[in-house]
Parts: sequence; C-alpha cells; structure tokens
Amino acid sequence: MSKDQLPELVQDKLKLLPGKPGCYIYRNLKGEVLYVGKAISLKNRVRSYFQESTRHGIRIARMVSKVEDIEWIVVDSELEALVLECNLIKQHRPPFNVRLRDDKSYPYIVVTNEKYPRVLFTRKVRKDGSHYFGPYTSAFNVRDSLQLLHKIFPLIPCGKSWSGREEQRPCLYYHLGRCLAPCAGLSDRGEYQKVIDKVERFLNGKEESIVEDLKTEMAAAVEELDFERAAKIRDQVVAIDSVLQRQKVLTHDQVDQDVIAVVKDERGSAVQMLYIRGGKLIGQRQYMLDGAADSSPSEAVQEFVKQYYSDAPDLPREILLPVEIEERNIIQSWLRQRKGSAVTVEVPQQGEKSRLVDLAAANAEQALNQFSIEVEQKEQWAEDAMSQLQDAVGLESPPIRVEGYDISNIQGTSPVGSMVVCENGQATKAEYRRFKVRYHPESPNDFAMMHEVLTRRLRAYIDGDEKFQKLPDLIMIDGGKGQLGAALKARDELGLTVPMLGLAKRHELLYVPNEPPAAFENPELFARAKEKIAADGKKDADYSYERPAPREYTFREIELPLNSPGLMLLRKLRDEAHRFALTFHRKLRDKRINGSALEEIPGVGPRRKRLLLRAFGSLEAVRRATVEEIAAVPTMTKSLAEKVREYLSEG
Repeated sequence: MSKDQLPELVQDKLKLLPGKPGCYIYRNLKGEVLYVGKAISLKNRVRSYFQESTRHGIRIARMVSKVEDIEWIVVDSELEALVLECNLIKQHRPPFNVRLRDDKSYPYIVVTNEKYPRVLFTRKVRKDGSHYFGPYTSAFNVRDSLQLLHKIFPLIPCGKSWSGREEQRPCLYYHLGRCLAPCAGLSDRGEYQKVIDKVERFLNGKEESIVEDLKTEMAAAVEELDFERAAKIRDQVVAIDSVLQRQKVLTHDQVDQDVIAVVKDERGSAVQMLYIRGGKLIGQRQYMLDGAADSSPSEAVQEFVKQYYSDAPDLPREILLPVEIEERNIIQSWLRQRKGSAVTVEVPQQGEKSRLVDLAAANAEQALNQFSIEVEQKEQWAEDAMSQLQDAVGLESPPIRVEGYDISNIQGTSPVGSMVVCENGQATKAEYRRFKVRYHPESPNDFAMMHEVLTRRLRAYIDGDEKFQKLPDLIMIDGGKGQLGAALKARDELGLTVPMLGLAKRHELLYVPNEPPAAFENPELFARAKEKIAADGKKDADYSYERPAPREYTFREIELPLNSPGLMLLRKLRDEAHRFALTFHRKLRDKRINGSALEEIPGVGPRRKRLLLRAFGSLEAVRRATVEEIAAVPTMTKSLAEKVREYLSEG
C-alpha cells in the first residue's frame, strides 16, 4: 500500500511514532480494535507495516487495508511491553491476533489461602494466593483424587472455612480420626500445616518422598508400641502405593515440565499440553487457536505461550516447544520473573525431551480430528434444527437468530423478564438482556409483563439502541396462547412482523399464529409507529396493556418429536431463558429481603450493611434491635445507630 492510499490520520500518526519500546493498537473505521502488537522500537515496527516494499501474508495484508487509526502505549522495556501486549489481547480479543480459544472449563484442585487451608474442587483460577493444581481432563478423576486425599490425610471434610477458634463441637469425622477439628479449636496450626505440606507434595507428584516419611513415622510408632497409629499410617502408605502404580512415568529426570505441541491444517490449529510433575504425567489439555489459519506454526506457538502463561497458576522448571520462536529469550526472562526462580524454554531436537514433544504432537493431531468431528456434528445438528423450525412455522428462510423470552416473579413481586439468544444453534451470551418489569398491576399478570418486555425490546430496536440493533428471525415465548398473544400484540403495535411462536410445557406443544409469511417490517405500519415514538419521545407514560390489540389471532398447534433437533433447540432456549430470568429475579428478591433498605440510609454503605446483617441475621432483626445494640456493631456510632433505628421504624 502506497503512502498516498493511507488514511490521512494514519499518515499523521506515523510521523509521531516514538523510537521507544511499547505496544501499538490498530483500529478500523468504527474504532474497533483490529490488532495489538509490541515492539522494541514503535517507530520502526509500526512503519514497517505500511511500506510499499513490505510483503505481508494474507491475514496481515487484509488487516493493514482496514487500519484507520493507530494508538500506542510507551513502556520502559521490552519485558513490560510483552506483559502489556498479553493484557491488551485478553481485553480486546482482536480479530487479527492469534487468540487462545478456551471454551472448556477444566477442573483444578485448590489448596486455599487460609489459616486452616481447605483442599477443594474448582473450575475457576483466581489470583487469591491459593495454590492450584491441574488442570485435569476428567472431573471424575479429580473428585476421586480428592476422596483419596481425605482418606489419607486428616483434612477438613465439611468444606467449611475455620479460623481455629472454638466455634462448635467437633463432629463425627474428628472422632474417626479423619479431621483435626479446627472448628472446635482442637487443631494445632503447625500440625495442620504439616498435613497441607504433604498434600501439596502429593499433588506435585512427589509421592515417593511422602511414603518414605510415612514409613519412618510408622517404624517410630511400632517402637513406641502404638500399633493403632502404626496401622493408620500403614493404610496411608497402601493408598499412596495404589496411586503410584496407576501413574505413568514419562521421564526419569523427576523434573517439572510443560510439553507443548501444535498441529495446523485447513481445519484449524490445535495445541496440546502435557503436564509432567516429578517425571510423571499428571494431566493433559487441548486448546484451539482462533485467527491462526494464515500464521506459521512458530507464530501460533509463540502467541499461545504468551497468552497461556500470563494467567497460568503454576509454572514448571522446563517448557518444551516443538519449534523455535522469535521471542524465546524475552519470554524466558518474563517467566523467570513471574516464577521467582529458573524457568527454561527449550526446543529439543533429539533424546527423551524430543520424544515427549512428539507424544504431545500425536495427541494434538487426535484433538484436532476430534474437534473437527464435533464442529461438523454441531453444524449439521444446527442446520437440521433450523430447517425443521422453518418448515414447522412456515418461514421463508431458516431462522439463524432465535430469541427466547421468559418472565419470573413470585406473586407479582420482583418481576423480571429475560431475553436469551442463539445464532446458528449456539448460545450467544453477549447478546443476552434482562428487564426489570415496571408496569405490573397489583395482582400478578404474566401476560401484561410479557407485553411490556417485548414492547421495550422491539421499541429499543426502532429507537436505534445499539444493544438491540439486531432483529431475530424468530422469537420464542415461554408459554401458551396467552403469553404469545401478549407478545404478538406488542409486536403489532410497533408495526413489526417478526415471526413468533409459543412453547408450552404441557406436551411440549408449539403454538404458531395463523398469519401469512411476511417481511420483517410492514413499511406503512412501521413508519407510523416510528413517527409516533419520535413525537412521544421516550416517555413511558403512554404505555398501557389495556389498549385493544391491533388484530386478533387464531393459533395452530404443532407437535414435534421429543428428540427432534428443532424442538430440542427450542427447549434449550426455553430452559436458558428460564434460568437467566430466575437468576435475576432471585438477585432482586434477595436484595429486597436481605436489607437493601439499609443502603438507603445516609452513612450506611455496603460494608456497614454486611456487618449489621452479620450481627443480627436479618433486616427484621435489625429493626427490632435497640440503639445500643446497633451502636455495638463494628464501625457504627451512636448517632448513626439512632438514624438507622429511626429510619427502619418509619419503614
């Protein structure tokens, strides 16, 4: 691309680039982030993209043609630029970067960062100081391992957090020798920490050293004629030995390693990781990469390493790669800084380490094959489902985008509505929306609530609201003729003709209005509705469910086979709409019941509200408390307590 063809803003920005390290961001005409990169010299790196002599690959050439603006952030070193680049890619998910796609939630074992740590199953890795082990490919194996850990070691079996103070009487697990009872103040913290240290060594693959320690303890118990304790230790040794026999030893170096391999073809890019701890394979995991179709294996591996290890809960001593990467030295320095000790990034050419990379590559090939099969099956299932709905409802084309709606309330209190979306048969959670129902009568009326939700959603589309800028090909209402009729009324009042159907729980029947196929917008009705909305402004005073419907409908019932793709798609959408509405309703209900009124009192914020509810148990108990009792709560004063008492007594 010649300089004359570049947008004027880009030409101006290229003249201002500093020759310092940092990150650069390319944006398109809409201001969306296209690409994020880093450079030792921003001036040299960014200008190289726009020189006529530079030959780009297909992906980068397409990206350069879309660039309308350039931003940059200057840092002090290349290492800082690397960290910033990882964070920016994670934040913006640019379409022209190679991106780590992780659509699976893998299980971990976590040793919590508490006075008396717990050993728990989790699928979320948080930066809270806890120690995470994994990821593991099988949740069943993780739970099996946890069960074994609780059998071998006297850990907290109830899963509750304890401070070590006497808070309750010890339970049966203490009397069985399965817990040290920190809940009853009977556990010595030093003794408990020794148990946790053994657990972490076990999870790090160092079971042999634990066995040796246990055998020493068992011999000492025998010498002291404490045969009951010796028998317990013997059982622990037997349990650990059974685990050792099942584990696969991959290397005799007893070193901690992550082995990475990548496989690329026209179907996509798959990365396989093997987790080796103490020479034993403790887990493996597959990742798919987006945006890597036109990238080289070296670039794909490099981008994966940067994005994966920016959040990895555990860094090994060695990382084995299948190909050389351009930024190996700076990445190695970054990882050493993160770990606080030596980390080596290697590209083995022969020997045992090369064999491990080949083993990971073989697994990556299988993962890519499996992924391709799953994608094909999902696409075929979605195609069958949309085709079946097209035929059943009488649509002119398959419904690519389907929206589902539901209402949730208890006797009319805290009423909410939900809108969930699927496109091409897959949930599009970024498009989900929820509504606080405003215009509900004193007695519950689900029809009026559904009418309001659809009115607000479709009116937002007419107003040009960015959150509602897409119209669906089909709307599914959770309910029968009544709910569907209310939704159709809302649609007709706004001059739209979006196809709708209702899904009744009884016999899973579809209710479809008898109406001819139509375009999405009736031009005449739509124009009148838009003029009226523009004249009224965004006032809600005109809203009314009492107005008569613009037209009357009759409905036909359609019964699809229970295992048919079309019905399964609608049922999944219905269940998701119900879940999304119910979650929001519970949140509002709990806020109403559990003391939101406290936050309305000047001087009482979220922290004081929590302390008050923790001290008294409920809002009603706070209302019954005396001024002196309220003032005794931490952070409260007597004047504020009087204000709380006065406010709640008035309520």
